[in-house]
Amino acid sequence: MVAVADKGKGKQKAVEPQDVNQLQLLSSSDSESASSSSSSSDSESDDSDSDNEIETTKSYLDSLIENAKQAALAKEAEVGEEDILTLESERQLPLLDPGLKPGPYLEFGNTRQDPTKKLDPDAALAEKDAGSLALPHAPPAPPELTKSGKPLTKKERKALKHLTAGPDWFDLPAPPESDLPRLAREVEALRLRNQLDPKRFYKKEEGEGKGVKGLPKYFAIGKIVTTDTPFGGPTSENLTRGERKRTLVDELVDDAEAKRYAKRKFEDLQSVRGARGRDTLRAKQALRRGKW
Repeated sequence: MVAVADKGKGKQKAVEPQDVNQLQLLSSSDSESASSSSSSSDSESDDSDSDNEIETTKSYLDSLIENAKQAALAKEAEVGEEDILTLESERQLPLLDPGLKPGPYLEFGNTRQDPTKKLDPDAALAEKDAGSLALPHAPPAPPELTKSGKPLTKKERKALKHLTAGPDWFDLPAPPESDLPRLAREVEALRLRNQLDPKRFYKKEEGEGKGVKGLPKYFAIGKIVTTDTPFGGPTSENLTRGERKRTLVDELVDDAEAKRYAKRKFEDLQSVRGARGRDTLRAKQALRRGKW
């Protein structure tokens, strides 16, 4: 292949391929040299800028360190200039004397395997009292004797022990078995007190309606002592002797409200009894029949 080179005003000259390759190499080398020179100039400028930045940061840090040193020296000078006032006639405070210190509640051993001791204040106090007061022991109680003067047997002592509920229960007596039927009737009368007042309700007891078996083992029945002035004192509000009733039942019957309640209860009982008597078969059959 032959290349043609322009040589001004229409005159051309043929150029060999080798010459073309040499021209291309020369142009590429020129461009590389230009680029390398430009890159070297850029790197030199960057290095100069980085050196300037390092110098400025180092000078700034040196100034900060110098300022911190001056501030610390000024603070030390201020502390050294403080004055402490001391009085020659100032009296020393006496030391506090707490007295005898109590022992620690827990005492640990020297090693982990040693047991830990625990202080019991009550036991220590009792031991101290026992050591300070060496009193003799109280003599034993004399044995209990029977009416004939003989000491009680173990069986008799056990029977005496079960006669009362003990001092914690105010020594409530255990009634003898011969008095239990009479006491059962009295207790049942007391339990029926809810029938006297329709507006007062009492909790049902466990032994209610069981007779003698429902009585507790230890119990006592009290008695209300009547006085001449049932209203607290000799005033005009007291009832006269003629207005007073002989018994509590008479007073309840005389009350109008109690009369109405007694009449209503009587009618209820009569209706129940009448439903079980004569001329009730047709009514029962009518109730058994269906509505349709």
